[in-house]
Amino acid sequence: MSTPEDLSISWQDLLEALPDGTALIDVHGVMHYANAELAYLTGYTHDELVGQNVQMLIPPVLRPMEGEARRQYAQDPDTRIIWNDRELTVLCKDGTERSVDFALSSLTVDGHRWTVGSIRDNSAQRAAEQARAEAEQHFRLAFEDNMAPMVFTDLDDRIIATNDAFCSMIGRTRNELIGFDSKPFTYPDDVGIAESSHSRFLHGEIRQARYVKRYLHRDGRTIIAEVSKSPARDKTGKTLYFIISERDITEERMLTAQLSHQALHDPLTGLANRALLDDRLAQAHSRIMRQGGHGALLLLDLDDFKGVNDTYGHLVGDQLLEAVARRLEAVTRTTDTLCRFGGDEFLYLAEGISGSDEAELIANRYLRSLDEPFAVGGLNLEQRASLGVVVWNSSNVEVSDVLRDADVALYEAKRLGKGRHFVYVPGMHHQAVNRFSIVQELRQAVASGDLAMHYQPIVRLSTNEVVGFEALMRWYHAERGWVPPSDFIPLAEGSDLILELGAFALHESILAASEWGRSKDSLSEPYVSVNLSARQFHDPGLLALVKRELDLCSLPADRLILEITEGVALIEVADTLQMIEQLTTLGIGVALDDFGTGFSSLSYLALLNPMIIKVDQSFVRPAISSIHSDRLLETIVSLGHNLGMTMLAEGIETQDQLETLRGLHCSLGQGFLFSRAVPFSEAAALVGTSFSF
Repeated sequence: MSTPEDLSISWQDLLEALPDGTALIDVHGVMHYANAELAYLTGYTHDELVGQNVQMLIPPVLRPMEGEARRQYAQDPDTRIIWNDRELTVLCKDGTERSVDFALSSLTVDGHRWTVGSIRDNSAQRAAEQARAEAEQHFRLAFEDNMAPMVFTDLDDRIIATNDAFCSMIGRTRNELIGFDSKPFTYPDDVGIAESSHSRFLHGEIRQARYVKRYLHRDGRTIIAEVSKSPARDKTGKTLYFIISERDITEERMLTAQLSHQALHDPLTGLANRALLDDRLAQAHSRIMRQGGHGALLLLDLDDFKGVNDTYGHLVGDQLLEAVARRLEAVTRTTDTLCRFGGDEFLYLAEGISGSDEAELIANRYLRSLDEPFAVGGLNLEQRASLGVVVWNSSNVEVSDVLRDADVALYEAKRLGKGRHFVYVPGMHHQAVNRFSIVQELRQAVASGDLAMHYQPIVRLSTNEVVGFEALMRWYHAERGWVPPSDFIPLAEGSDLILELGAFALHESILAASEWGRSKDSLSEPYVSVNLSARQFHDPGLLALVKRELDLCSLPADRLILEITEGVALIEVADTLQMIEQLTTLGIGVALDDFGTGFSSLSYLALLNPMIIKVDQSFVRPAISSIHSDRLLETIVSLGHNLGMTMLAEGIETQDQLETLRGLHCSLGQGFLFSRAVPFSEAAALVGTSFSF
């Protein structure tokens, strides 16, 4: 066996055996030997390296550092310098740079001290370090610096890591979170949501989860979060921990709730709107069909609300609607639904009632809530309403029928005088259909010219001379024949059609009176008297319409009399007085029709001061004639005389009635004793004549 002394190993063999690229360098930096590894790492040959200064392998930017190392080494040659913590490179023959670690040490060969310079290729290590650094950077971006709140939890669902975004979302620090589960800062009602999901993970029932839960922020706010949770596994599939990403959806939910509220509530009053009422009504209807019982729908419409908007403006009108809503809301049961149906209409859905009696109690409570005046915009406004009530049970009634029937009942309540309620009874719908049909046909009649004005003579009772005509509308229907005004006028008053009919009546009547004035045989030109509905009399455009028609037909204003009933006069008395004053200023006379049938106080008569008072026919020809009826007629005529008003008796049919009225010195009269209402041509023939008996 060989002994170490038998081995002959040269220093060249030792340098070649080293795994690092190595060179022997003199004090001037010249390389006197380079091993094969150095040649391999740099791309030079052995001969190309030997004899060259080592700086040929050092990038210019690193040469000051190399000089520093040699100076340090020169001060203490026995010191070994190793630089593996710096970013160093060697300059290769092809101009590229290779990442290396660097070391300097001394070696004595043949009595000469040399510097041994070594480099080790660390490209792979550097690449791995860079990869780790990039991975750490990506992790910071994906987790620590992520704007989305993130949490890592262990298998017991305790927090092991969290980012700043999560801490900020719930108002707590990392120290308060790490090592604990989420129960302490979870909204009490939501405790168990996360725990249930975690249990399903552990039992292999789910591979990922998404749910919504609420947290309690440190400042007391409730935070709503959308949570996404998934497991992190190793190569074998074993769960290591859980990754939880969260999204704060508090504002989103608030906005959604706000938009949902806006979609289902009236923006002015805050009450339920038509869409929400339809849904509630359908649900109530379904419950009653399944479970029995009764429900009621009350349709409330504010009486004459248009006058508020026309007089005081829409701002005051809106404020009044809000005030009405609050009044109604205050007497609404918590189990029921109050809705603004549109415009000045409100719907009230009552569930679980005993029947019609309870529905009427609710209706009365609603109407009474409006008794007190409303303080709006510095004004005290009286506002009444009419109510249509429909009650239904588990009988086969469609939801659409309930709404329809409530509207029918409301129409009936208004027809009976407003400020009241009316309960729908079976059969009313067919009547409503008939009324609707008549209104539609009436519209067509206006357009096609099937309406006409007839004229009933008004005579001076002392001489029987014709002094004027009352204009009365007539409608001949191709199938129905003559339709009585008592059938179609009230229907027209329930819609804007009454204004169209009123304008037609004014135009035709004023035109007829202007033609009568051209009769050369007439000793005096007769006047024409035109009836005005409540809607027309209180319409802001009435005065302009009358002026226009008078000018168009060149009719003097004093030959036009406008008739209103007592009921019309008492609607907004202040407005009535103003309109009468304006008409009187123009020279137009005002007649008070149906006198004695409606006044609650005679003081209004002196206040209104009409030119003509028309004594209702019920006093002229009472159902039962007696001394009391005679004295009542005498009192009425005498009252008019004392007030300086012209008295006109209606419905004179007999010679005895005529003589009685003459004896009371009643000035004017009309009735079948003289003539029925006749077409224009027949009326023209009566101008200037006197009836003889």
